[in-house]
Amino acid sequence: MTTTLIKGGTVVSATGRSAADVLIDGETIVALLAPGQAEAIGIAPVRTIDATGKNVVPGGVDVHTHMELPFGGTAASDTFETGTTAAAWGGVTTIVDFAVQRTGERVQDGLAEWHAKADGNCAIDYGFHMIIGGVDDDALKAMTYLVDNEGITSFKLFMAYPGVFYSDDGQILRAMQNAGESGAVMMMHAENGIAIDVLIAQALARGETDPKYHSITRPAELEGEATNRAIQLAKVAGNVPLYIVHMSASEALRELAEARHRGQNVFGETCPQYLYLSLEDHLAQPGFEGAKWVCSTPLRTKHEHHQDDLWKGLRMDELAVVSTDHCPFCMKEQKELGLGDFSKIPNGIGSVEHRMELLYQGVVDGKISLERWVETCCTTPARMFGLYPAKGVIAPGADADILIWDPNGHTSIGFEKKHHMNMDHSAWEGFEIDGKVDTVLSRGRVVVENDQFTGAKGHGKYIKRGLSQYLV
Repeated sequence: MTTTLIKGGTVVSATGRSAADVLIDGETIVALLAPGQAEAIGIAPVRTIDATGKNVVPGGVDVHTHMELPFGGTAASDTFETGTTAAAWGGVTTIVDFAVQRTGERVQDGLAEWHAKADGNCAIDYGFHMIIGGVDDDALKAMTYLVDNEGITSFKLFMAYPGVFYSDDGQILRAMQNAGESGAVMMMHAENGIAIDVLIAQALARGETDPKYHSITRPAELEGEATNRAIQLAKVAGNVPLYIVHMSASEALRELAEARHRGQNVFGETCPQYLYLSLEDHLAQPGFEGAKWVCSTPLRTKHEHHQDDLWKGLRMDELAVVSTDHCPFCMKEQKELGLGDFSKIPNGIGSVEHRMELLYQGVVDGKISLERWVETCCTTPARMFGLYPAKGVIAPGADADILIWDPNGHTSIGFEKKHHMNMDHSAWEGFEIDGKVDTVLSRGRVVVENDQFTGAKGHGKYIKRGLSQYLV
């Protein structure tokens, strides 16, 4: 096996930081050593990586991506090859994407379709959640089968998108009861889709067609209401583990925090767009420009306290995870499908390359600690979704998925700057980051170094996940 020693760096975990050297044998971390200890005991690695002055952290784990997702008459523009390559550029070494079952389809057929998309094409390791678009007796049986046999231990339902992915309260309750028996985590897109569709129709009837109305017709109150309803259904189902995805609104966070304080197994995720972007500064840009930032849940107004509350939620562990909901679309021929009708704009923003960078800026700005950066972007996602301890930690026995981060470097994000996602624009144009991805290792293989991608499609393996290790 090939041995690699990462020396001179500061190893950062969710609980602290210390000067240590990391010894890798093949694909696995075998030891954390005191600085200089390897040489003193006669270890002669094949390769030494100098991390002096840099932070050595677990590779990022992004548990919410949508590569090649069909949506609104088109499909997300990143393939599993381009998307996982961009992820590696951003220090991410594992993604969990979403296989899809639509109403009337077999769950197993949807999973097979997504395996066919990803197999042999990924630059980093990957797993799948399963979207259940049609909850019935066959789907419930399939959910149990996937937990027991396929390493898929989390299922996503939608309270939004009637006629596409929507589940009613009865379907949600049945799926939650099933998850309670199998040990799976239920993931929820929590917006009141029935009411939202009424507001959309009314806005269009008034001639309100610009992208900004995407947010105005999806008010924070309807995210809060749906979040509370999902929490209560999970409680009725037997305190089933519930993970609320892409939280954007103070109203929703308040419901989640109260449930957590009661001891309920409820966990929250937010995304960089809700921490940094807003209705006024982005979605409401002149003409059709705001379409770049159409996503659901939507960007919120900067004149309320959503962003401050989300950062506070991260600090106080009301929010457990930062993911991206990476679902990129080009403006040309994709977002443009919604010209003259905001409801036809494909929903999604491309961020998989920039999550580690953007959240590190939160460290620089005093929003979160260095350890909390690692915890929310690496360790807790791995624990939440059954990837730990192979992923999300630098420890003996773990996969050698490592990001060497240079706190003295600088990153300029933009389409003509740092941008490797398969898109014709950057949703993060002009963002400046006081730090830089230096070197990235995926299972011991260097995939990014010296501002070059050195990995390859097909290196990434499918990961069969276990049950959640993050329950109350």
